[in-house]
Amino acid sequence: MKLLVKLGGTLLDDPVSRDNLARQIAGARAKGFEITVVHGGGKQMTRYLTERGIQSTFVNGLRVTTPETVDAVLKVFAGSVNHELVAAINRAGALGVGISGIDSFLVEAEQMDPALGAVGRVTRSNPALLHLLTANAYVPVVACVAGDRQGQVYNVNADQMAVACATAFGAAQLIFLTDVEGVLEAEKQIQPLLSAAGSRQLIADGIATGGMQAKLNAALSALASGVAQVRIAAGATPDVLRRVLDGEELGTRMVTQ
Repeated sequence: MKLLVKLGGTLLDDPVSRDNLARQIAGARAKGFEITVVHGGGKQMTRYLTERGIQSTFVNGLRVTTPETVDAVLKVFAGSVNHELVAAINRAGALGVGISGIDSFLVEAEQMDPALGAVGRVTRSNPALLHLLTANAYVPVVACVAGDRQGQVYNVNADQMAVACATAFGAAQLIFLTDVEGVLEAEKQIQPLLSAAGSRQLIADGIATGGMQAKLNAALSALASGVAQVRIAAGATPDVLRRVLDGEELGTRMVTQ
């Protein structure tokens, strides 16, 4: 089974959390899952910029990406965050390979809005590199950086990067491991099962807002593009990946109907 796991950057900022997740990823690979990992790193990026006296500016949740921020995107997302995770996966016994959307035109993008600078909107994805790596038992670890045919570099929202890779790769399941336990309904209880229509209703009713709204929109896009199910669960839950793959109803499972 092809599987895509998206890891929130907050989960990777702590070495213990990173190693726990790496062990689970290696365990899934050992069981035969063809697994691709996409990761964020917003917390690490903000810290890197702050240490250099650069203020982070956000518009609708997207980081305004100036030329100096593009340099930081490459150093942090495709550099330290990516390779620390690859090293942890290797240490856990799998064969991690650090890449980004730039490699082999894995994910191409275009400028989303001039006011946002080098923030990219995904335009296409070529999964050939993912197929090559996973078919040979490697674990691709994809940083949320994309490019275009003119050599421009774009900062892409990690959830959108995950959807692009999952749909092109033909993943049967997309798992968002994040810092929340799942999708909450009006009474603040986790919804274990959520349809596409139910997701749209949560957004329309103003119950799912901000980051959760963005994640639901990403999940809806994945479902509409052929991913059979999407899971949103807390990455800090013990053995979360193994338990989800074993069929335990952790977090929220999203399906088309």
